[in-house]
Amino acid sequence: MEQEIKIKGEIAGDPDVCKFTVDRPVYAGGSAYFGSREMTQQSPLAKRLFEIPQIQSVLIAGDHVIVTKSGYEPWQTFGKLIGTTIREHLATGEEAVSEEFRRGLPSEEDLRKKVRQVLDDEINPAVAMHGGYVDLVDVKNNSIYIQFQGGCHGCASASMTLKMGIEKAIRQHLPEIGEILDATDHASGANPYY
Repeated sequence: MEQEIKIKGEIAGDPDVCKFTVDRPVYAGGSAYFGSREMTQQSPLAKRLFEIPQIQSVLIAGDHVIVTKSGYEPWQTFGKLIGTTIREHLATGEEAVSEEFRRGLPSEEDLRKKVRQVLDDEINPAVAMHGGYVDLVDVKNNSIYIQFQGGCHGCASASMTLKMGIEKAIRQHLPEIGEILDATDHASGANPYY
């Protein structure tokens, strides 16, 4: 008999975003972002989740599913429905994201060039006004690792800048990007945030 699937939900800073951590891999070795119902053709799990009307976006990576909702309903209202949907999908044995999705991704080098272009053209001119800049540290599969420098290093608003500005700009140009991770040690350095 299959062991019960355990899922823990936690709000990820933004009250409209909840991270559901599963006790087993959901999508091992990769990450996939779906910003609309129309983008879910290559993800049976994301397609199921978008059947819930409040769902705005889904990120599937490793052992977690990060869901963004719209509206004012609290997570307690439909978080259990999301957990049930994830459990039901995993119980089918069907993949969460198709192999076709992974095969269709650009190379890490192509993604690196495109992300640098977005950073140089759109993001860094804006953060430079606050004395900082954002550097691309690494690309693994389709996940990117960025680092805040200058006035952005140690800034209390860095996570909001990442979610509300950087992530939106990158996803607008590169919807194939999976996770966007902050690799900055905001507490280190001689004078973080001035």
